[in-house]
Amino acid sequence: MSNKELFERSLAEFMAGNVDVLRTVLREDFVEHSPGNPSGRDAFVEFIAASPIANARITMKRIVAEGDCVVAHYHMTHPDHEHGVAVVDIWRMEDGLIVEHWDVVQPVPEPNGMF
Repeated sequence: MSNKELFERSLAEFMAGNVDVLRTVLREDFVEHSPGNPSGRDAFVEFIAASPIANARITMKRIVAEGDCVVAHYHMTHPDHEHGVAVVDIWRMEDGLIVEHWDVVQPVPEPNGMF
């Protein structure tokens, strides 16, 4: 299975409410590069499970994979945010597991203004 396929399957499970799927796709020594978010598989999963993203609606715009990286660009909305946020996630993978993550998150100023 390709990195992109693995990411897409895992994302589908996550979006269906299965936060624990992250435990199967993150390496134990997973490194999170987003300031304020914890590294380490278990700490990261606990953080995500308690964060607004666990209950957010994600509208995927594109997924691009090259080499060991998968990049996802999506619109995330939540009842607390009028227009939501635009997100770009970069996931680096090794041997079928996610080992690193970077992201860029930007508020959407108006409906459909960024996509």
